[in-house]
Amino acid sequence: MNNILLVEDDYLDAMNVQRQLSKNNIPHTIKVARNGKEALNLLQSQSPERMQPLPDVILLDINMPKMNGLEFLKEIRNDNELRRLKVFIMTTSNEESERTQAQRLGIDGYIIKPLSFDDFENKRSSMDSFNLLCDLLKN
Repeated sequence: MNNILLVEDDYLDAMNVQRQLSKNNIPHTIKVARNGKEALNLLQSQSPERMQPLPDVILLDINMPKMNGLEFLKEIRNDNELRRLKVFIMTTSNEESERTQAQRLGIDGYIIKPLSFDDFENKRSSMDSFNLLCDLLKN
């Protein structure tokens, strides 16, 4: 069973991610955080709400209130215990600067939302990232 942390402030996007994981027969448990601060609280060792075990993968939205995805990513990459966690960015934005900044912070993939197989023909790199994510979670 895969342990996933989904950091997403949009309820419909969160439901869509869960639906796509189930549709692809990926066994998982999922914990949802609505922003980066909530997610950090779930990951840091001093928190009573800490996820145990730590997630196998983090699916991270970029645009969120309180602490956005890039700020969250910087925090975990600077934490010795969390820096090696696998992170896939999910965003509706096609901003090259966001993608570049996320790549500098060591993401494992970049997925353009909405997360759906129906529209992946024009989003090849996004499909490659989603396939990588599925392969990672199926093994």
